Amino acid sequence: MIRRVLPPIAALALAACAVTPPKPARAGAIAPTAAPAAAPGPVAPPPPAMPAPADLAAARAAFVRETAQRFGIPAAQIEATLARAQIREGVIRAMARPAEAKPWREYRPIFIQPKRIDDGRAFLEAHRAALQRVEDRYGVPKEIIVAILGVETSYGRNQGNWPVLDALYTLAFAYPRSGDPARVEYENRRQAFFRDELAQLFALGKEEGLDITALKGSYAGAMGWGQFMPSSYRQYAVDGDGDGRRDLFGDLDDVFASVANYFAKKGQWQRGGPVMARALRARDAAAFANPGNAVTLDQSLAGLQAQGYRAADPAAVLHLDGGQPVTLITLDGADGPEYWIVYNNFRAITAYNVSRLYATAVYQLAQAIAGPRSGGA
Repeated sequence: MIRRVLPPIAALALAACAVTPPKPARAGAIAPTAAPAAAPGPVAPPPPAMPAPADLAAARAAFVRETAQRFGIPAAQIEATLARAQIREGVIRAMARPAEAKPWREYRPIFIQPKRIDDGRAFLEAHRAALQRVEDRYGVPKEIIVAILGVETSYGRNQGNWPVLDALYTLAFAYPRSGDPARVEYENRRQAFFRDELAQLFALGKEEGLDITALKGSYAGAMGWGQFMPSSYRQYAVDGDGDGRRDLFGDLDDVFASVANYFAKKGQWQRGGPVMARALRARDAAAFANPGNAVTLDQSLAGLQAQGYRAADPAAVLHLDGGQPVTLITLDGADGPEYWIVYNNFRAITAYNVSRLYATAVYQLAQAIAGPRSGGA
């Protein structure tokens, strides 16, 4: 989210976390509690990317001033909280080796495995009525919501055991540097992103009455069943059961509704729309250039066919508008290259985590959990 930036969500790292974090303490919050039932206003834009500071004390002092002014939190309160934060070498090591760096043939077995599928089916059956209500409201299939929770936290069992404050503090002020001049700009942007998320954490504590020093999550600072980053928690979490709180740590009505709301609002999920379909490549077709992880829907089914790529199952696309924007992705599968036509709802999954591998794993897990169905999710 997240999971959601883009930081690759820490699904692989979470496998090492056996302890489910307790429900967040609401006493001793960073600032007086705002009405939690009301969704916060638009999230303020993050500051521009900046180079890694040589002087941590000066950088931290600037952060305190800016965050206090931006969110109306006493500077002394921010400084006192940061005094309890630690730079964690384990966070730096984990960020340097995300699971998304693996090829698809190695990444897929992490998530598409019998136990995760069986657990997902049991979870769906146990919560079918609540999930159906959310699907009816937001248009996001219940198996997609379940698959997100399965990939992110093994259905809530592994929500992460890193102190969220420490994780974000580490990445905000000691983001790992490769030493590669070509990556300096990217690494500066990533550090600026995490510095903004640290500021958003203070705002979240103020709005939701959370003790942010007690929160546990992933090495990237993602939290709860769905692994929301602080900015996503503030912007997309919803009160799914009307109890006046937005609790993504222990209230499944809130969790289900918040994941669906994220897809509907940020991902622009299309109700009943397709996600992806296997494609075949003609022998004389040129390689389809589509590097990176971002998904740009700049093709059509007819255009791909003219380039030598067609749906492996023509019946699966007969009901679709031929002019619907799509693109093609290539994955390094166990038996060689895999070609997939992807649609808007695939792009919507990448809004949760900017990784084609992640989006494919979520969709394939969802299919396995739901069993056979026609026309995509």
